Amino acid sequence: MGENAAPGLISELKLAVPWGHIAAKAWGSLQGPPVLCLHGWLDNANSFDRLIPLLPQDFYYVAMDFGGHGLSSHYSSGVPYYHQTFVSEIRRVVAALKWNRFSILGHSFGGIVGGMFSCIFPEMVNKLILLDSPLLLLESNEVENLLTYKRRTIEHMLQVEASQEPSRVYSLKQLLQSLRTVLTSAGSCMRIPSGSCRPTFCS
Repeated sequence: MGENAAPGLISELKLAVPWGHIAAKAWGSLQGPPVLCLHGWLDNANSFDRLIPLLPQDFYYVAMDFGGHGLSSHYSSGVPYYHQTFVSEIRRVVAALKWNRFSILGHSFGGIVGGMFSCIFPEMVNKLILLDSPLLLLESNEVENLLTYKRRTIEHMLQVEASQEPSRVYSLKQLLQSLRTVLTSAGSCMRIPSGSCRPTFCS
């Protein structure tokens, strides 16, 4: 942490995600009840630097930077920034922190995303505190959609990622050898299976 670290800051975190990392800052007591702090649109975790030191220090506060904000990695080119993606980021962060139940302190857009998370994973949220955020008003059929379809989508995505083997990286020499084989082969098509540099041919 640098000279300009926020008062009471105990650590800066870097949590691995498939597109890079999510950055976060932590204050308070590691043994205290956890509170996840969510910033507004086009803002970052630093927006809590002056507020959290004024709050009770027997809680454990973690302020995360949403993807593409602050010190967190940007999404890959072509991947949109939308509400459900940010909701799944919260799920990733609390899984990395090993939190089963926590409170959410959300400012503006962060409050909207925190409200959506609370609808999708209500058993995980102790309290939802909104700062300068509109209330999340949903029709009953929308709530059912959040609690079934969107929840299953997020959980399935995380399960698939957890079951995948790490990507293998091949040298330029291996890649060029495969391309030479393809160019000099008699077959009319070819593919290189995932996890292999050996091409397979089809007629």
